[in-house]
Amino acid sequence: MSLPLVYHPNYSCPFPENHRFVMSKFVRLHKVVEQKGYITNNLFQPDVASLDDLGRAHCLEYLNKLCGNQVDHKEWRRIGLPWSQGLVDRTLTAPNGTLETARLALKYGMASHLAGGTHHAHYDFGSGFCILNDLAYAAKTLVHQGEVEKVLIFDLDVHQGDGTASILEDEPRVFTCSIHCEKNFPFRKTQSDLDIGLDVGLSDQEYLDVVEQTLQKLLSEHTPDLVLYDAGVDVWEYDELGRLNISWAGIQQRDELVLKECLLRHIPVATVIGGGYDKDHQRLAERHSLIIQTAFDLFPLYLS
Repeated sequence: MSLPLVYHPNYSCPFPENHRFVMSKFVRLHKVVEQKGYITNNLFQPDVASLDDLGRAHCLEYLNKLCGNQVDHKEWRRIGLPWSQGLVDRTLTAPNGTLETARLALKYGMASHLAGGTHHAHYDFGSGFCILNDLAYAAKTLVHQGEVEKVLIFDLDVHQGDGTASILEDEPRVFTCSIHCEKNFPFRKTQSDLDIGLDVGLSDQEYLDVVEQTLQKLLSEHTPDLVLYDAGVDVWEYDELGRLNISWAGIQQRDELVLKECLLRHIPVATVIGGGYDKDHQRLAERHSLIIQTAFDLFPLYLS
């Protein structure tokens, strides 16, 4: 089998086309991946998560308010997305997509989710286009059920993973690392196990050096059973919300570096796409496909 991929058709629900968050990027990404020949017998579809399951990472009162459209206007404004039943359906599905991706990675060595990385969602509220936190949910589920003993969340989205850090602050079996642009959203940071705030305008080589040195140190010191890798592409130099100066080729080098470090140590790695913002929606889908392309190319080389 080739690289396991996880996707659900409800990821791109009906949504305003001119919204800053590009909801169509998921179905566009699926089409790009399909056109490149990466989909054969390797596509897995997650089930909708139950509220009880999601309660491992989130407050049940918040979950019930979300499903019943009882989240107040102020809270929705913090999230930044318009409520709809389609949005709720995809929000309850995507966390299980990341969990399924993690389980496939444990089985096959590597797997990729065509969504995920909603790291701004906290225990009892959403923020920054994130309603539920798939990374925290997947990690807490795996350690709670004894499927792994140690997880590393390696978050390279340009924005700090504040919600992930908050939800997992008292979970010693999950190590959270966020490498992000310091002077960017969220402006009030939450403390991860390791935060590295980068200067505005940082370019490729300096960035890659930080990523490589940090990951090597974490893998050596913590020897995780699984790495959840948030491959955010909002580090790109022309991203609307990025503020770093990373080239398209630099993103590809970063992804290859991260995956090779994990695979050479025989540490399973599950990837999620994280953030990316662009008025050119097709270009955004192509940018998100970089992690899938890299993972697809490396899968047979290191896992044969």
